[in-house]
Parts: sequence; C-alpha cells; structure tokens
Amino acid sequence: MNRSNSGASFDIIHIILDIISILIALFISCEICSNVRFSEEELKVLIPVYVITVLIFLLFNRAFNIYNTTLFFYYDRILRRESFAYICALLCAYSLLYFSFDKYAENELIVLLPIVTYALIVIETCVFRGIVDRFIMRKHIPRALYVGSKDSYNKFRYFLEKTSVQINEIGYISLDDNDKSIEYIGKLKDLEAIIRKYNIDQVFFLQKRDMDIILLQQYVDICIEMGVTCRIVVDTFRRRKAFSFVSSIGTYPILTFHTVTMNRYAELFKRWFDIIFSLIIIVLTSPIMIITAIAIKVDSPGPVFFRQVRVGKNGRHFLIWKFRSMRVDAEELKPGLEKFNDVKDGMMFKIKDDPRVTRVGKFIRKTSIDELPQFFNVLFGSMSVVGTRPPTIEEVELYSMHDWRRISIKPGITGMWQVSGRSSVTEFNKVVELDTEYIDKWSIWLDIKIIIKTVGQLFKHENSY
Repeated sequence: MNRSNSGASFDIIHIILDIISILIALFISCEICSNVRFSEEELKVLIPVYVITVLIFLLFNRAFNIYNTTLFFYYDRILRRESFAYICALLCAYSLLYFSFDKYAENELIVLLPIVTYALIVIETCVFRGIVDRFIMRKHIPRALYVGSKDSYNKFRYFLEKTSVQINEIGYISLDDNDKSIEYIGKLKDLEAIIRKYNIDQVFFLQKRDMDIILLQQYVDICIEMGVTCRIVVDTFRRRKAFSFVSSIGTYPILTFHTVTMNRYAELFKRWFDIIFSLIIIVLTSPIMIITAIAIKVDSPGPVFFRQVRVGKNGRHFLIWKFRSMRVDAEELKPGLEKFNDVKDGMMFKIKDDPRVTRVGKFIRKTSIDELPQFFNVLFGSMSVVGTRPPTIEEVELYSMHDWRRISIKPGITGMWQVSGRSSVTEFNKVVELDTEYIDKWSIWLDIKIIIKTVGQLFKHENSY
C-alpha cells in the first residue's frame, strides 16, 4: 500500500505555537481594552473577519515553507517571511473591515490587537520555539544512524543542525569500514546487528556518485524488512548552479534540478501583478499613446506600430508591439550599418545616433514612450513587466548553450540589464550575466526594486538610444 507522506516535513509544533500566540494576544488585548464593547451584530462581522485573517496568515506561512522542518532556521529569514505573511493578512483584515464598517478603524481594540499579536509571534519565534524543539520534544526524537563517508556525514550533519528536524544522533557507519573516529560505531556489513543493539529508528544512507546501487539496495532491504525508516540522501548528480527538490508521482521519487523559480504561488502573484500593472499603465498613458500615434503619422510615412517576431520563454515566438521610431525600410538598411554596431561581439544590434531613427522616433526612444504598446504584450501574457530583454530570432540563432538560459523566463519591458547601464552595456556577455543574475535572485521585491529604478532612469533619460 502506498501511504501518503505529504505532511512528513510539516512542522505541526510551529503552527500550534503560532495559533496559541495569536489566541493569547487576543486575550491580552481584550483585557487591556476591557471597556470596549461590541453589539451582537458587530460581532457577527468581527469574528468571521478575525478567523479569516488568522487563516490567511497561516496559509501564507505555509506557502513560504515556514512550517517545513527542512527549512534552514535562521531567525532573520523566518521573521522576514512571517512578517510579510502577517502584513498580507492584516491588509486583508482591514480591507474587509473597511468595506463592512469603516468606524472600526477608530476602535482601540482593532488598533491594539495587531500590535500585540505581532509582538507575541516574534517572541514565540525567537524564544519559545527553541525551548519546545530542544526540551519538550526531546523525548520523542527518533534515534538515527548514518551510513556514508566521513566528509558526507559531517556536511549533512552541519546542514541538519540548521533545520528544525530533530534527530537523536547515535553514530555513523563508514563505507570503507576503516574509520576509527568517536562517532564510528561499526561496519556496514553488521547493519542488522547495529540496528538491534542501538534501537535504531531511522537510517540515513548518504549516497555518493560512485556508490554501488546493488549494494545500497541490499541494505535498504534490511531496513525495510526490519521496519526501520530508511532515508537516502541523494548525491549522485553534481548540482552545479541549479536548485533542487525531491517530490514523487505515485511510488516513483523524483529529484528535480531547476534554475528558475518553481514556486507556483509567486508565479501566480507575478502574473496577477503583470495584469493589474499593465492595465493601470495602459489606462493612464492612453492619451500619450494617442498623441504619439498622431505624431508618428504626421512625421513620416508608414504604420504607427512596429511589429516584429521576438523570442520568448524557452524559444517561443511572439509578436512584439512598439511605436514605430524608424523609417519603414529600416530592416533593409540594417546590413549596411553592421560595421557601426556598438555591441562588439555582434550578438545584439545597437547604434548610437542611428540614421534610421525619425525625428519623433528620437524623442519617443529617449523617453521610452516607444515601448508603451508592449504593455499589451504583458496583458496578454507573452511578456512580463520585469524580465530579460526579448531577443530577435537572428540573435537567438547565435546563442551558445549558456546564452540560451537568459530566455528561460518570460522577457520583460524592463529588467536588470536596463537598470544597470542599458545601452551603455556594450558586451553581450555582460547582458547575459545581468539577465542570469536576475533569474537566480528573482523575487517580488526585486521586481518592485527594478520598477522603481526604471522610473528613476526615465526621468533622468540615461542611456536611452
């Protein structure tokens, strides 16, 4: 029978402590504001809002892996994530109250309760969490044995100590059977006897790339036969610069290596942010776009918009829209201008004072007005507000295997390259470095930071040609 273990790494103690802290905060706040009274009708609104707020906080913590025992327990990291979850829950609560009864905003209990709750959550995280983990739960910790090389054993133990996983370490068995260190308790061939002698609950096999799978299976079978939990720490493949996680489909375990975010909540948030942000910009700049369209039509013959096939996420083609800033025959004139390309290796095409640019084109390029129609690309999903520069088909055909990684996400209207020098960056390798840095460090906050920097550069008109 295949038993579900989706909650095997779920830290139930942490969520219980969070709930207890929230309830204590409610009691303290009610005691302090004992003179505050609510009618029965008001309580019918306040109680559901409070319950919803608490659930939102817990769900955000769950989404941020706060309740995952394998997360490295650094206080700053935990507090930062819990604080963000708390702010989101609080905003939802006040929004619900505002649309229900705006008079609650002036109530002292409504103001005091969030402050007391947050203070207790911080205290619980910094103080009580450690006490519970180290003392109260100590008697229930499984007795564990490690099998592997001394280096693997030391490295894994170092990582394990930074998580909330509680293990009563009994010792380890070296693969070469020659280790005489204090933690060494026997030979691998005597695994069954060692399990019996030391009352082992769990065995960690620290698998190396050169480990014989048939040999490993033999000792895994011993653990399974004896009813001892067996954990295989996979170190078969060199991870390089990729992130990794383990999941399963049916009875098949899956080890995943990835260099782009696999957080579905964050991706969903980014998509909704793109939709809302692009709609706002389209509405606010619609008068500018209408005036620009008229100016382009008056200034030079040809269509108002420039359309071109660009390469998006993982090589997908899409049609990009921009205001036309060049002559209609710009593409035909491009071969004769290749010698003036500012990008030295020819992987991109950029020219200062490009003779193909029209009078209106110079202005809309300097102010980045020419890129406003790209917000329609964002709205319909082929681009993102923040991402990597969308390359042409010709450019991608010259990409090396390493260069391809810069199109492993959706292209953006702005990005790390644009706020780090833009057209002053004349080496394609530097562009790839900046784009891959964005992919590696991506977060919602990084997107917001890049957008703010982009707005600042628009007012300065820096490096825009």
